[in-house]
Amino acid sequence: MSATKERQYIRNSNKLSSASGISPEEIVRPSAYLTNNQLVEKRELYKDILEVIRSFTNKFLNSLKGTPILLMVSDEESYILEIMGDQSLKDSLEEAGFQPGAHCSLQVLGTNVVSLALQENEPVQVVGDDHYNKHFHRIASYGSSYHYTDIDRLLGSLSFITTVEYENPLFLSMLSNFVDAVERELLLRKRNRQLNIMNQIMLSRTRNAIIITDADGKVTEYNHFAEVISGFTREEIIGRDIFASPRTGSYFKEVIHNEKIYKDVEMHFYNNNGERMICLFDAQPIYENDVMIGAFAQLRNITERYLMEEKYNYLAYHDELTGLPNRRYFHSELEKVMKSDECQDTALLLVDLDQFKNINDTFGHSQGDRVLIEVTERIRGCIGQEDMLARISGDEFIILLKNNGKDGETIAEQVVQQFKEPFTINHNQFHLTGSIGVTIYSDDVKSLEDYIVQADTAMYRAKSQGKNCYVVYTPEMYKDTSEELLLEHDLRMALEQDQFELHYQAQVNSQTGSIIGVEALIRWNHPERGVIPPYKFIPLAERTGLIVPIGEWVIERACLQNKEWISKGLPPIKVSVNLSIQQFLKQNIVDTIAAILKRTEFDPQYLELEITESMAMDFSYAEATINQLRDLGVQISMDDFGTGYSSLSYLKNFAINSLKIDKSFVTDILIDENDAKIVGTIIAMADGLGIKVIAEGVEDEGQLHFLSNQNCFEVQGYYFMKPTPAHEFEERYLQLTEEFKRKSTVPKKKVKK
Repeated sequence: MSATKERQYIRNSNKLSSASGISPEEIVRPSAYLTNNQLVEKRELYKDILEVIRSFTNKFLNSLKGTPILLMVSDEESYILEIMGDQSLKDSLEEAGFQPGAHCSLQVLGTNVVSLALQENEPVQVVGDDHYNKHFHRIASYGSSYHYTDIDRLLGSLSFITTVEYENPLFLSMLSNFVDAVERELLLRKRNRQLNIMNQIMLSRTRNAIIITDADGKVTEYNHFAEVISGFTREEIIGRDIFASPRTGSYFKEVIHNEKIYKDVEMHFYNNNGERMICLFDAQPIYENDVMIGAFAQLRNITERYLMEEKYNYLAYHDELTGLPNRRYFHSELEKVMKSDECQDTALLLVDLDQFKNINDTFGHSQGDRVLIEVTERIRGCIGQEDMLARISGDEFIILLKNNGKDGETIAEQVVQQFKEPFTINHNQFHLTGSIGVTIYSDDVKSLEDYIVQADTAMYRAKSQGKNCYVVYTPEMYKDTSEELLLEHDLRMALEQDQFELHYQAQVNSQTGSIIGVEALIRWNHPERGVIPPYKFIPLAERTGLIVPIGEWVIERACLQNKEWISKGLPPIKVSVNLSIQQFLKQNIVDTIAAILKRTEFDPQYLELEITESMAMDFSYAEATINQLRDLGVQISMDDFGTGYSSLSYLKNFAINSLKIDKSFVTDILIDENDAKIVGTIIAMADGLGIKVIAEGVEDEGQLHFLSNQNCFEVQGYYFMKPTPAHEFEERYLQLTEEFKRKSTVPKKKVKK
């Protein structure tokens, strides 16, 4: 809120107070009160609301022990419903007539925080001589209205009240966070009540196919949605032997004869109308007085979701323009090959189109796309059916030769020859060339990255030799590893000598501009080399196993820092920390996190652990570990979503709080239709599963607008701030919140008057 606007609403209120004939010198008291019965009735009406407010108030007041502060709750008509907090302040207010049931009228009391909070569309502060009546000049008050946000219904106001000696603008930010938390909880409880009502209705109006049989397998119930899914009418099925069903008969036999229970069995079939159906099948025995009397089964139609997931998987792993595998798909396939004996007879050819940018600049991107499609067809004609061709960036293609790696040079020459034929655009012919790096698999290749780096090194050597040629990688091109060995030694010393530091990057609600959390990011302050970025030492730490103690240090330091911020008056926010796969797969990871929380005495609700999709490969272990971590009270987020191996179906089974859309998707959402579709699909599906989404790597306003239009309002990236040291984040907190509000692109809802 600007200072100008703040002065204006105080000025307007004081002007109205004067016009109402109120004397600033006389002690004023409320002129209207609810009767005891009316107050009881009003509190009963606000029972759930007051319960929510009390739960948050206790935590808030405990965090400000030693500070004389009150929380005052009013209804939408300015009647005080409850006052909580410092007893001496409370006694002073009650002596002046401010007690539950009192009416805080601007026309009677003059400028007061309750009236202004209900009148304005955003939080207000009334400090000292802002009050019209001099009797209140000892008070600093901060107020905000609160609502049912789903229908924008005004419920009342919440006010923090203290003495002017403790006046602090930070209270306004704390109040905003307090109100946000109350409104979220109110909405959640409201939706839970609605859900309970809906569950009762669904018992009779479920959209699942319901099949019930007797103990002999005769169908006794077959609801409307069973007709829809199967294509058979109820009359055709009632009384028939379910064991004869080609799709469900064997399952019902096991249920009835062996009392077996089935859950989430995925079934694919074409129904009696020829429609493709994908359903999840559940079945279990029905008992009466411990005697099995039949079977119950239901089929949930997931056809639309399944087909959407198939589409998502295709878009995530293919280049939409050429239809070729993309970088993610190529890496996953190459990794499979390298884990098998097939890798011994393979080769990689990295093809980079020379000066392709000139074509886009001269003829436009649409014509450039036509050239890329033709390049794809020409290269495809040089390789065998078992080989793989992928487009890994705008003008880069990569070939994996399987079972014929020794022919790498021959095929590279064929590709070079393909570029001798001119390309045609708008009846104009021109030539395009390519530089090719060839590497043939050898025992020196230690990893997928090494293999690709070798091809990349050879490709750049081809460019340096004049382009339009190929170069075969040789060991002489390999960079000396002595520097890495020295770095490993220094890395082992860094933890002991406290050379690491955490920087923090804010996570922002783009609707309000409020800071909802921070991500802790490690930096290495090397005494001789200066600051070493994570991408240079994290892979080394992972290869040497040092990532585990470093990761534990990061978690503990982040907890201590967040706790220190809270003790200094910053609003409680979550801090997110990345877990490495080595940490996650350690059998004692849950005990480790529990020990850190105990040592730091840190509230676990404000710790978020970020895992990656690759950690979900061992489904049983991942599910059990995530559940145990959640039982500690910490939050779980799936980081870099869309780049790993897991299926979206995992999300419904894992108890995760949120997922982060990977920066690689966000970067090009405004220019790459494929990435835009992926991002939109992820947001829609996560919303359907009730999982929060945060987009990382937001670097400009256009990306923020796009994400907001897709209903993704939690974002992180350089558009708001770069990672910054803890002390700088603390010092600039209020400035950052104001900057973030200005950058917020989503208009706030207006309060109905």
